[in-house]
Amino acid sequence: MRVLGIETSCDETSAAVVCGTPEAMSLESLVILSQDVHRLFGGVVPEIASRQHLTGIVPTVDAALREAQVTLDALDAIAVTHAPGLVGALLVGTSYAKALAFTRGIPLVPVHHLEGHLFSTLLEYAHATPPFTALLVSGGHTMLLDVPAWGRYRLLGQTRDDAVGEAFDKVAKLLGLPYPGGRPLEQLAATAEPPVQRHPHRFARPMLRKTAQPGDDDFYDCSFSGLKTAVLHAVRDAEKAGDLDAQRASIARGFQDAVIDTLVEKVARATRQHRRTRVVLGGGVACNQALQQAMRDRLGARGGQVFAPSPRLATDNAAMIGAAGLFRLHRQEFADPSMTATASLPIPGIF
Repeated sequence: MRVLGIETSCDETSAAVVCGTPEAMSLESLVILSQDVHRLFGGVVPEIASRQHLTGIVPTVDAALREAQVTLDALDAIAVTHAPGLVGALLVGTSYAKALAFTRGIPLVPVHHLEGHLFSTLLEYAHATPPFTALLVSGGHTMLLDVPAWGRYRLLGQTRDDAVGEAFDKVAKLLGLPYPGGRPLEQLAATAEPPVQRHPHRFARPMLRKTAQPGDDDFYDCSFSGLKTAVLHAVRDAEKAGDLDAQRASIARGFQDAVIDTLVEKVARATRQHRRTRVVLGGGVACNQALQQAMRDRLGARGGQVFAPSPRLATDNAAMIGAAGLFRLHRQEFADPSMTATASLPIPGIF
């Protein structure tokens, strides 16, 4: 089977061709058109994103088909992100996909964006299959899942306020770094030593009670708003002292270490509780090298495997939509003409 994947949930216009079966799939092409215009505003402007998708969707799909050296006649289905995301942006992708599928007389497969992130690593690592513990970390989501099988997702915990990627972007802005802030902050943090105990930049690890037990509200959940506020105070103190430039890297390292320690502990708890040996990372923050290494250091000691997508597949992309679409196509889960974009929707199969 061969599927054309289309992704327009936020500010990336992307198309890809994925072929094979749910057990053995391969990526034939991937085109990602990034909207760098949002850097001017320090964040995604929904109206601008929608208009950029309108101008980019046709050439992006055409380029993906050329790269795969196939025509529309070679497709068995079209998979498209229909939720969650910016409604205007999603409508561009879903409207185009519906029209294309109708004119070609082939099935249209709706794909949940977060389920796509779960499948992205499978395109690079054949063993990134259930059962596993999944950590989805992006600009809009922070979610910890137990995945006993594809299509069955047990929600263990999630953020109660800011998503990890959002926290990275906001802290980066406080430190005068460009948008998006994840990569610049990671690079800056790498130049500093980890803050020691009682150092003003060794920030508290949020929601990590040592006495927490399975079933407690904070055993798996995360919260990053307080950490973000602590960084704000540290930046203001440094500004008052007139040495923010000298402390910038230390603050970045302290923030990143606090985030990583929190996420690693939450994942470790999930693997112990549900007896999983595989961990799959997904979302834009999943390509943070310090996070990946910390996960491997912690879990590898007891035989755990950590799978993380490459940066190209960690960001929003159509390859992951095509992969998840191939799975849903195999189950004959098609959309009818009434399918439309939805800003917020649970992952199908979550419990």
